[in-house]
Amino acid sequence: MRIDQINGLSKDDFVATLGGIFEHSPWVAERAYIALPVPDLAALHRAMAAAMAAASREEQLALLRAHPDLAGKLARAGRLTEASTAEQASAGLDLLTQEEFEAFSRLNTAYTEKFGHPFIIAVRENTKAGILAAFERRLAHSADQEFTTALDQVSRIALHRLTALIEEA
Repeated sequence: MRIDQINGLSKDDFVATLGGIFEHSPWVAERAYIALPVPDLAALHRAMAAAMAAASREEQLALLRAHPDLAGKLARAGRLTEASTAEQASAGLDLLTQEEFEAFSRLNTAYTEKFGHPFIIAVRENTKAGILAAFERRLAHSADQEFTTALDQVSRIALHRLTALIEEA
């Protein structure tokens, strides 16, 4: 799609088209709709990120919890969204050795137990080794620091998804 087509969508069609950009959280697109028309993809991303940032802490936590574990059981069962499947595959998370899978499982569990939501990282910007290093580093964060980091990563993921969807002029 082109940005002029996005700008011409009704609210319902806008939400139907962009509701999955922020994982299982169409409310972000619904709230960002008021920013239309936007001049470009960057402005659309800013509007959607602003809608996420303006949400209540409970809504933000629900958004974080809507994300799947990296290389987790849902991925192994083929039950991720199409976007999440492609993202995880881009970093090779669909081709883990048993040892790597066990490391991801251990880190996913430790992270979720500490922070109450899954570990979120823009995997398109990382390798398996980089993701594992980020897991270890971020486990040392405070809860508030990690909440902010996770939301930033959600925004980065959304930008990648928008870029894949929208053609720039």
